Amino acid sequence: MDDIENPDASLPAPRTARFGEGAEGKGARRERGLTGPRVGPLGRMSQFLRDVRAEMRRVSWPSVKEVKNTTIITLIAVIFFAVYLFLVDRVWAFLLVQLNHLLNWLTGSA
Repeated sequence: MDDIENPDASLPAPRTARFGEGAEGKGARRERGLTGPRVGPLGRMSQFLRDVRAEMRRVSWPSVKEVKNTTIITLIAVIFFAVYLFLVDRVWAFLLVQLNHLLNWLTGSA
């Protein structure tokens, strides 16, 4: 009854197929360099540079004002966290020194 309602029921689910199997059930094999003529290292490098140049044209560059604003925000955040961590370090150092004095007093050490 299920076969009539779902004619694809006899086909295995895509997740049960082995990795690399093609549509015909044969291993899908892709080899390097068979799609076109071989290009030497200089050709590949020039193609890479052309691709980089084309990609850089599509980049949305920030304005000078946006760069200044984000730089100022970054500097303020860095200064804030530097002061905060300095103060936390000083508080912990003070507490550890006081704890050391207390333990020396309790144990009678000099």
